[in-house]
Formats: sequence, structure tokens, C-alpha cells
Amino acid sequence: MESINKRWLGFILPSNIAAEGLHTVIPLFVIRLGGGISEVSIMIAIHYGAAALGSIFWGKILDQYHAKKAVLLATFSVILLCCLWLYSTTKIEPLYIISPLSGFFLTARGPVTQMLVMETSPNNQWSKLFARTSILSTFGSLGAMVIGAVWSFYFDTRQYFMICALATAVSIAISLQISKTHFHIERNTLVQSMHGMQHIFSHLRMHNHLFFPKVPELYDFKHIISLLKGKVSHEIGFLFLTNFLFYFGSNIYFTALTPFLKSFGLSDSTVFLLYLIQTGMMAGFFFLAPKIIARMGEERSTMMAYVPRIAGVVIAGFVVTLFIGSGLLAAAIASMCLMVVGFSIYSTSNSVLLFKTIPKGFEGTYLGVNSSMVGMGVFGGALTAG
Repeated sequence: MESINKRWLGFILPSNIAAEGLHTVIPLFVIRLGGGISEVSIMIAIHYGAAALGSIFWGKILDQYHAKKAVLLATFSVILLCCLWLYSTTKIEPLYIISPLSGFFLTARGPVTQMLVMETSPNNQWSKLFARTSILSTFGSLGAMVIGAVWSFYFDTRQYFMICALATAVSIAISLQISKTHFHIERNTLVQSMHGMQHIFSHLRMHNHLFFPKVPELYDFKHIISLLKGKVSHEIGFLFLTNFLFYFGSNIYFTALTPFLKSFGLSDSTVFLLYLIQTGMMAGFFFLAPKIIARMGEERSTMMAYVPRIAGVVIAGFVVTLFIGSGLLAAAIASMCLMVVGFSIYSTSNSVLLFKTIPKGFEGTYLGVNSSMVGMGVFGGALTAG
């Protein structure tokens, strides 16, 4: 079993280098091609919209056919083509196709990883293996930022797409080595484990938070509809609405961040460096967040998460504009780090609250509703930023 783990774990690092690299460099590339906040916001909105559809599609494919290797190969092949297309394009129009295409296919990695964890280790080892995948993902994200900061300092940003293409090609080569597992587990099993729930939400990229064990119907939104009518049918309705507003606000900030930084004349290399610091803070704080939550409780931690968020937004809106040079960079770093501190605390406590609040037997339905609210918040936040 351990030999199987070693084979499939290998694709996580290079695939995250490619994915995080694309997420960071595409807005920079849009700006380089003459676009602004409006174009960036549309790219991000359609990217996340396609990611939501992809989460549903790939989930159904995996539950029905268990074709994890085939899904990875198809996903990475399309991402490789997207990287090559980005490298060759000189106009902004193709990005309106590439952005949703990459969003649709990149989201397949998450459920495949989760199913491989559950199918290649006993359930008492899931927490250990989920932790390993998270660490590898983090190193991939950090690696993408380091490479981007160094590469864009010496070379044109366009050539960075070839780095993403190379990382994707490595992912394809490793995915070819994945063996069939001896038994299959449906994705719905994931949400019956606290470690599985925390793994879903332990990512900064919000398309990882879109998890649809069951596609919700209108009736499934009854608790939210009741709240809008002034009635309380179940406390989970508050949690769904809170998540919508949280992700809505988060994606307004993160969508506008790259154009905002570039508006001060910062180089692409400097932007990558700022994202590297932010990613490092995010990674470090995800290990600290559970301790804070264990000490303060989920409800108080969720409320406390808004303090650094508000501070981060205030710094970005009022303080950053007062400085130039090193003062500007320090203020930007403070704002970005405070935002991910709040995001880390909230997403971790939110996973615990969902696990405790969702009635047994309704995990798939309610997580589908939650993902719908998250998706609408992310999509709406991106458009609002524009």
C-alpha cells in the first residue's frame, strides 16, 4: 500500500506548481496585453464558474467510473495545451476561452487526490495522508511563486507559461504510473471524516472549496429561503448565508489585488514575491489555526476571523496609497498577510462547524448547497470587483 502511495503522491507537487503559476500569471498576462480590472474580473469569474461545473462533472465521472488515472491524464493534457496556447497568443481574446477551460479541468485534481487518499490507506491513516498531500500542495504553491519571482525578474512573463507546461508534463508522466486500487470509495465518504472536511477547505484557491457530493435542487435551499422570509428553520441556514458573504468579500479583494498592485508600477517579479510571502503566511497559519480554534471554539474563532480581514481591507484601501517604495511594499505585505490569516481561521473553523451542524445522512445534500453558495459568492465577488 505504501508503494502505491509513493507513486501517486508524486503528481501533487508539479501539478500545484503549474496550477498556482497559472492562477498568478494569467492576471499579470491580461494586464500586459492591455487589459485592466474589468478584463481580469471577467477572466476570474468565468474561471470559477467553469470550476463549479467541473467539480460537478468530474465528481460524477469519478463516482460512476472510478477512472482516476484517466481523469488525471485528460486534465493535465488539456492544461498542457492551455499553457502552450497562452505562450503563443499575443491577443487577449483567447484568454476568454483558456480561463474557463483551465478552471474546468484544474478542479479535477482535488477529488482524485481525495479518493486516492481514501482508497490507498486505512481510514485511521487518512489524517496522516491528507496532511502529506497538503504539505506537498503547499510546497508546490511556494515553488510556483519562487520560480515566478526569479523567472520574471530576468525573462518575459510569457515564457513562464513554459515552466507551467513543463510542470504539467511531469505530472502527466507521474500519473501514467498510477496503479488501480483494489476497492473503490465514493466521494460522499469523505464528508463523514473530519480530516476529509478540513482537507476540502484547507486551500487558498477557492475552487477547491467547491465540493458537490450531490447536486442540490431548489428544495434543498429551504433553510436559506426561510431566512430570507424572516423565519429560522435550521441554524445551518445562517452558516450558508455567512459563507456566501465571506467568499463574496474575499474574492472582491483577491480579484482586484493583482491589478491594484500593478497600478503602483510594481514589476511582475515583485508581485510574485508578494504572493510568495502571502502563500508562506497562509501555509504557516493553517498549522496554527486549529490550535486557535481548539482554544477559542469554532463560533468565536469564526467571528474573530473578521478582525484581520477588516484590518487587511482598511490597509489596502487607505494605507497602501499613502506610501511609495519600501513603505508601499510593507503595507501591501501587511494587508495580504492579514487577509490570509483571516481566511485560514475562517475556513478551518467553517469546516468544523459544517461537520458538526450537518445532520447525519444529509452530508451530500448540504455540502452541495454550501458549495453552491460559495460558488455564487466567488463568482459574484469577481464580477463586483470589475
